Amino acid sequence: MRYAGHRGQPFVLAASCLVYLFLMFPMLVILLSSFDTREYMSFPPGGFTLRWYANILNVELFMQGMKTSFSVGILATVLALMLGVPAAYALTRLDFRGKSLLDSILLSPLIVPEIVLGMGLLQILVMVRAFPLYPALLIGHVVIVLPYAIRVTMASLINLGPGVEEAARSLGANGVRAFFRAVLPNIRTGLLAASLLSFITSFNNVPISIFMTGPNVTTLPIQMMIYSEYYFDPTIASISVVMLLLTLLLVYAMERSIGLTYFAGGGRRQ
Repeated sequence: MRYAGHRGQPFVLAASCLVYLFLMFPMLVILLSSFDTREYMSFPPGGFTLRWYANILNVELFMQGMKTSFSVGILATVLALMLGVPAAYALTRLDFRGKSLLDSILLSPLIVPEIVLGMGLLQILVMVRAFPLYPALLIGHVVIVLPYAIRVTMASLINLGPGVEEAARSLGANGVRAFFRAVLPNIRTGLLAASLLSFITSFNNVPISIFMTGPNVTTLPIQMMIYSEYYFDPTIASISVVMLLLTLLLVYAMERSIGLTYFAGGGRRQ
């Protein structure tokens, strides 16, 4: 058995390398194309230049979209935490009728296809309720990031356990004071991870945003789609690399603050 397992290792290693190559190759193509000297995207590149990165600042569509994406991402993250932390606390600390149903409802946006969710929100918020586009877009992003905020906060609360809160109450603190003075400071890394994950999800979202955008209210991913319909220069590759680097930076910050194994371990560090 040992001998067979040892012989199978090269095959597993080769298969893993092929899978990683398959996943990384499109990003490698985009990265190299962003430095191309030619006026159109091609692979392999014909030279090296940074002019397309500088050109990002000259494309008003990208600048407007980036402002919208950042503002919506930050506001959606804040609102998701304001709603998600109390919900996570109730689901982990309280026992009440309909708890399982509430849990399923709050996490349902993870199950429903976002294209279906986006169409439904468009019908309800814009066509029926006549919401302005920006509030409708913000509500849509809160809906899709709320499950992440709840799930990560729940993992932090489960990892913390009720002992800290009970100790605070035994010393005379009421429920609210115990939560803000004892519980909240001890789950701050989880809240940071929830914030980063929510912002990444909002910033890179396409299915919801494509239904909720319009004149002067368009996120960066949608502006990139619009730009690529009319232009095919390496500027689109450059802005893609910038978005990729931003996402990787935030994921790295989340890994450094709490560790991705935290989520795989059900809220406990491995």
